[in-house]
Amino acid sequence: MAFFIYILECSDKSLYTGATSDVTKRVHQHNTAKAGAKYTKARRPVKLKHSEKFRTFKASRSREAEIKRMTRVEKLALIKKAKKKLR
Repeated sequence: MAFFIYILECSDKSLYTGATSDVTKRVHQHNTAKAGAKYTKARRPVKLKHSEKFRTFKASRSREAEIKRMTRVEKLALIKKAKKKLR
């Protein structure tokens, strides 16, 4: 099983970071279900801006904590850098 961290952009342009085993399902929950985080419920719709894959839950949660400590500018730079790698 794989685990992921993800960064969402909310409708107010704020960023939200989370961890999950199914990114697609979790983004859908953030946008529609009661299971979405309280923070994102008030800021729908959200868009997936970045995700990273990990082999273990522990590794994904560690990276999630690292990203949550980043400033907004650092998170945006991470997103931009990842997009460049995909090109």
